[in-house]
Amino acid sequence: MYYCIVNPSARSGKGKEIWEKLEKKFDEKGLKYQAVFTKGPGHATRLAKNLTAKVSKTPIKLVVLGGDGTLNEVINGIQDFENTLVGYIPIGSSNDFARDLSYPDKIDDLVDKIIKGQLVRTLDLGKLTYNSMSRETSRLHDDKIAVTRIFDVSSGIGFDAAVCEQALSSGTKNFLNRIGLGKLTYGSIAIKQLFGAQKVPCDIILDNGETIHLKRFIFIAAMIHHYEGGGFNFAPKADLTDGKFDLVYAGDMPVVRMLYALPFSFFGNFYWIKGIGHHIVQKVTIKTDKPMWVHTDGEVSVKSDHITWECLQNKLQMMN
Repeated sequence: MYYCIVNPSARSGKGKEIWEKLEKKFDEKGLKYQAVFTKGPGHATRLAKNLTAKVSKTPIKLVVLGGDGTLNEVINGIQDFENTLVGYIPIGSSNDFARDLSYPDKIDDLVDKIIKGQLVRTLDLGKLTYNSMSRETSRLHDDKIAVTRIFDVSSGIGFDAAVCEQALSSGTKNFLNRIGLGKLTYGSIAIKQLFGAQKVPCDIILDNGETIHLKRFIFIAAMIHHYEGGGFNFAPKADLTDGKFDLVYAGDMPVVRMLYALPFSFFGNFYWIKGIGHHIVQKVTIKTDKPMWVHTDGEVSVKSDHITWECLQNKLQMMN
């Protein structure tokens, strides 16, 4: 049995249309499947949670049709990673998860791999732990309450998270998706956010005990994959299976220099610029002087002034 979680709003509302074409392939192969269309934020997480909470003698096969955000929701709902196989069909505006996995260009070819129902690869995941100020309440929770989220591509605090937050809250992303320019979403907002960025100090505590203090940080990102934000190649040599992530940050530098650095990041060539830092770590803690936006795979819902990232090795089992 294949359980298909479909985001009908993906690719400017064409998710349902794309699924109907793929459904024919499942029928042609005589496969058993159930498909559910997501109805809004958080629905994919609830669906995955319900499906993977069941005790099963055979692996649960989840097929996700959507963008990075839909995949992130599904992964955060999985209760038993050891007994869950995931097939992913990327039809979002960014598709950073699929960008460095050498997926075939044709969706039909992806489906052919998925319907074999075999384990093709295992990938690292990241775990974010934070004390949060939610978008809904705008009140800082009790510091003793720790919240966690899983991410498969990247997580960030500061500038990159603020760009994601504005893209989601302003409707810019949806508008550009409708006119076929979704890939411009983050770049068009980045410049505005860069010049309006607050001057906030932070401490970066690496897993070897070293502390890096920045008088003003611009962004800090934990990269499981190479890309985030629709093509920024922040971690060109990231290993998706080594149990570590690439920590990339920018700080103590003029805004103009960061603006200069961004084009180089598209080509994975900006570590040489003064103010850009890079470490390969399994775990890191970030403390900032005030709560800042935090994203996981481009999804933003909280601010925090104390976060921890750690890598979970070979956690995600993929059918493609």
